[in-house]
Amino acid sequence: MNLQQFQQSISTLFPQQLLEDFTGDYGFTSKKNDCISTIGYCTNLSLEVMEQAAANNVDLLITHHDAWDFLYGLQEACVAKLEAYNISHFWIHGPLDMIEFGTCTSLMNELGLSVVRYSTYDDDTEFPGIGEFHLPVSFEQLAGKMSSTLAEPVRAWKNNEKQVKKVGILTGAGHASQHLKMAYEQGCDTYITGEVTLYTIQYAQFLGMNLLVGSHTFTEFFGVKSLCEQLENEHPALRFVPLKESHFELQNA
Repeated sequence: MNLQQFQQSISTLFPQQLLEDFTGDYGFTSKKNDCISTIGYCTNLSLEVMEQAAANNVDLLITHHDAWDFLYGLQEACVAKLEAYNISHFWIHGPLDMIEFGTCTSLMNELGLSVVRYSTYDDDTEFPGIGEFHLPVSFEQLAGKMSSTLAEPVRAWKNNEKQVKKVGILTGAGHASQHLKMAYEQGCDTYITGEVTLYTIQYAQFLGMNLLVGSHTFTEFFGVKSLCEQLENEHPALRFVPLKESHFELQNA
């Protein structure tokens, strides 16, 4: 596969309107290598990840996040290393959060939830995905399942005594109170995201809605994995390699 064929696959998998809605929130950081036989994937672009990519003979690295602009100098350092290792890099942020097989849905699948409503983007606003258990589970069961799925500790606030039935999810940075409000108005008894602030905690408590928080990295990893599974279905000859990232965000939780 070459990069043009890869771009065609992305255009096939993602609706044009969704890509237009998130113009500038996906694309190539590097097009160094045009002959793709091995794809490596993870959530974040980092220097550590690129060492693994090079060791695994990766031709194309796919991540959810590009190097953040406010991590000053990281973008330039990553580009230099991509060039040195002859690796192309493609990142896809907003479209992967809002596609039906993306970050929210893939985490629901991992936790055993059935999709009630996909995460969506409309009028410059993100709406959390909604999932439901066929049979209610205890809050403790869900917290344990999430911790084992992410392979990391999760922060848990139990704010009601109900069995967990309906769950709102907005992975990554879904900590804004407006997102909790949307989930609550859809009848959710529990909310899951990948970052938390004082306001997230206080508002969940005020609503009486349980709150579960994993890391930004690992609540979103399964979305990148899901994208690669879609690509593998279309290009079965390709080799896909998951790259390991540290659980540094919650190691002291």
